[in-house]
Amino acid sequence: MKVPCVFRILPGMTPFTGELVGTAILVLLGNAVMANRNLAQTPGGGMGWLGAAIGWSAALFTGTVCVAWASGAHLNPAVTLGLWVAGIFPADQVGHYMLAQTLGAAIGAGLVWLAFLPHWGRTQDTTATLRCFCTVPVVHAPLGNLLVEVVASAALVFGILQVKVMQINLDSIAVIPLELGAVGAVPVTLLTLAIAVGLGGLVTAATNPARDVGPRLAHAILPIAGKGPSHWSTAWVPVLGPLAGAWLGAWLFLRLGGSA
Repeated sequence: MKVPCVFRILPGMTPFTGELVGTAILVLLGNAVMANRNLAQTPGGGMGWLGAAIGWSAALFTGTVCVAWASGAHLNPAVTLGLWVAGIFPADQVGHYMLAQTLGAAIGAGLVWLAFLPHWGRTQDTTATLRCFCTVPVVHAPLGNLLVEVVASAALVFGILQVKVMQINLDSIAVIPLELGAVGAVPVTLLTLAIAVGLGGLVTAATNPARDVGPRLAHAILPIAGKGPSHWSTAWVPVLGPLAGAWLGAWLFLRLGGSA
């Protein structure tokens, strides 16, 4: 027997709303991990990158299983683009999904700001504060950072498409098949965890333009105590890189025998 997600009780749960809510959950839980790791006087100060990667992967799992029934749980413009390139997702919905994902990410970041309100003013490191919202590479090298984003995102989209083949669900716009319930999200979660542990640490967990743009916008707008610049001059890297990588991953999938 299928157990409906708690969000089924919300009226008007459209695909747009699903992507917005799911991405908000993803960023709320994922960036809460970053805040717990980076802000002053929080218990997660000794958390290593492995702990942060596990937290982000668990956040993705949670957001996915909550809204997969409504939108397919892309929660990432790169995933949406990759499914479109592979011929699975309709072109007229790409923009709607990307907008919902970006707005949802901004909302999730705003909730993190509220949750950690007493800690912003106690944190003197403005870079640490920024890491609680958006990507900040460990080494500032735009072309190198771009390459990491492309490779990681290509692996993500290629892997998702292969998982869809394995689950015999390629004709669906969903990332996971609903008939498998939460179990269907496990392979994508493990894929995300592997990418985050291996490559995500270099650019602080990216492969998702919405995860960067929405929270970076929130960082710029919100009255965060002691915040520094939002560094919009480098924001093109976590946008262009994942989108280019998504196209590459989908192209490789089709070239190596995948079919839509």
